[in-house]
Amino acid sequence: MKHEIVQNYYGSELAGSCDLKTDACSTLEAPRADVSAAIAEVHDNVASRYYGCGLAIPPVLKGLKVLDLGSGAGRDVFAIAKLVGETGHVTGVDMTLEQLDVARAHEDWHAEKFGYSAPNTRFVEGYLEELETLDLEPESFDLIISNCVINLCTDKPAVFQAAYNLLKPGGELYFADVYADRRMPDELVKDPVLYGECLSGALYWNDYIAMAKEVGFTDPRIVEHRRLGILDRELQEKLSPIRFASVTGRLMKLPALDAGCEDYGQAVIYKGGVEGMERAFKLDCDHVFEKGKVEPVCGNTLSMLIDSRFAEHFRVIGDGQMHYGRFPGCGAPDVFAEADAKLVSNSTSSCC
Repeated sequence: MKHEIVQNYYGSELAGSCDLKTDACSTLEAPRADVSAAIAEVHDNVASRYYGCGLAIPPVLKGLKVLDLGSGAGRDVFAIAKLVGETGHVTGVDMTLEQLDVARAHEDWHAEKFGYSAPNTRFVEGYLEELETLDLEPESFDLIISNCVINLCTDKPAVFQAAYNLLKPGGELYFADVYADRRMPDELVKDPVLYGECLSGALYWNDYIAMAKEVGFTDPRIVEHRRLGILDRELQEKLSPIRFASVTGRLMKLPALDAGCEDYGQAVIYKGGVEGMERAFKLDCDHVFEKGKVEPVCGNTLSMLIDSRFAEHFRVIGDGQMHYGRFPGCGAPDVFAEADAKLVSNSTSSCC
């Protein structure tokens, strides 16, 4: 039933992003310059059917093999196809035929636009809860992205587990999604508009953290977060007092991570070289590395930097042979704590 709600909502009811009733499926933060340039090259017919809730395009993409879960009409797929270059490849998976038809109809156009000899994209029809049944090779992807789609899935643990299995060691699931500050009442989950608007399918934040760790993503990181505004007064009344947040998260497949942040007496120096992050590299909300500055790091953060595609951009200080206990100052932001005044100022959709 929920699959049909989503297929109908995004395939038939919404003609474009301006038909949305909340800002849950809108992106407010400004992308990096390279991402902006790539998005600007996406065909208008594709871009107009974009419904993301965040920016799910991380840096350092050249030559990568990427999978987009819930790719829709393909805006992010085609933008990343530009950023990975002709030697990279991007696969999109979606269950909505109307969206896939739009994406497939524009593959050759984008290849010609980018100057490629052939499309470096592929679109697969299927449910994200059944990724293991699709033509996707285990441990074959460097990066998996998803933009405001996992909250629409009926079996979220299955999606996270499949993503973990599809990633190469050192790869990551980098995704934007909507979360709630409590578990959703059944009557709201059954509301087709609230479900289609990415709200009543939202995971309770603490359930998400537990779920991610259970499948093997030991140390979930938060890259961006914002409180969501509900634009429609009727929906406000239905949902009050539940709070929602849009969060861009980073889940890295690094099996040797510690359960917590541990101190091994090590530090890193960011050497620069990441496009759009020339002066400072942002790993997550709590870890921003200025170029040339020595920054002490816990073992997990170090692994995320040097056992991944970011390795060439960092120099490591210390051999890590001695353990000094818990790394001081580690924590995570409260994604629902944004001030009401800021919430009001951000409560308009960016689509129009």
